[in-house]
Amino acid sequence: MKARQHIAMALFCAFGMVASTAALAQAAGIKREMVKKADVSVPNHEAVVARVEVAPGVLAGRHTHPGDEISYVTEGEGEVLIDGEPPLKIKAGDAFVIPAGKIHDAKSTGSTPLKLVGTYIVEKGQPLATPAK
Repeated sequence: MKARQHIAMALFCAFGMVASTAALAQAAGIKREMVKKADVSVPNHEAVVARVEVAPGVLAGRHTHPGDEISYVTEGEGEVLIDGEPPLKIKAGDAFVIPAGKIHDAKSTGSTPLKLVGTYIVEKGQPLATPAK
């Protein structure tokens, strides 16, 4: 499982570095596709919208974002693991918000992939995600 976590974390970093591309490199068990990237009303910030799919049993890897994450679960079930908080169980139809800088992880816990639409309001020029210890 450690190898999958490292691969997933590498993908998060790659996502931040190539966020302007339409299709992103894929890691084992995780698929991400950029849907839209656009300026927002907050100076020097932008919105990044992406479709995310996590295979059953796969962890995304502990990381942070340089802005807020707002996600909506379209299919499947899983857990959002935010440091210092109890696990947040999620399923299709649920949404969650992770404040900027909070260390977190996510896991697909069902028998089918966890699918969500993630919206990130982040500072321009920063990587979308940074690995956390």
